[in-house]
Amino acid sequence: MTDLNTLDDKVAAAAFRRLVRHLRHRTDAQNVDMMGLSGFCRNCLSDWIAEASAKQGTPLAKDEAREIIYGMPYAEWKSKHQEPASPEQLARMNESVAKNLHDSELLDEALDQSFPASDPPSMTDPAS
Repeated sequence: MTDLNTLDDKVAAAAFRRLVRHLRHRTDAQNVDMMGLSGFCRNCLSDWIAEASAKQGTPLAKDEAREIIYGMPYAEWKSKHQEPASPEQLARMNESVAKNLHDSELLDEALDQSFPASDPPSMTDPAS
C-alpha cells in the first residue's frame, strides 16, 4: 500500500495525534530546526489544522489551532521552550523553506488529492 488515499482516516488521525503528543513532549526540538530539516514545524501543523477546519465549515482561529498543537497558548510555549535562533539555524531554515516554495504548487496538489473527503462537495463535485 503506497497510495496515501487508501490509508484509513482513523489510522491517519491516530498517527497524527501521536505525532502531536511526541512534539509536545519534545520541547527541545526547536521549530527553527524542524523548518531547517523538513520545511515544516508546529506552526505549520497548526496552520494546516486551521485550513482543514475551515474547509469542514468549522473554522478555528489561529490561536486555537496553535493551542491544539502546543497543548498550551503559543505565547506560553514560546516563553518556556523557544530559544533564540542562531544565524546558522536561520540560514538552514531559509534554504529549506525555499524548497517548499519551489514545490508548493505540487505539494498543494498532492495534499488536495490525498484528502478529498475534507473538501465540501461544491469543491469536489463540479455539478454542485
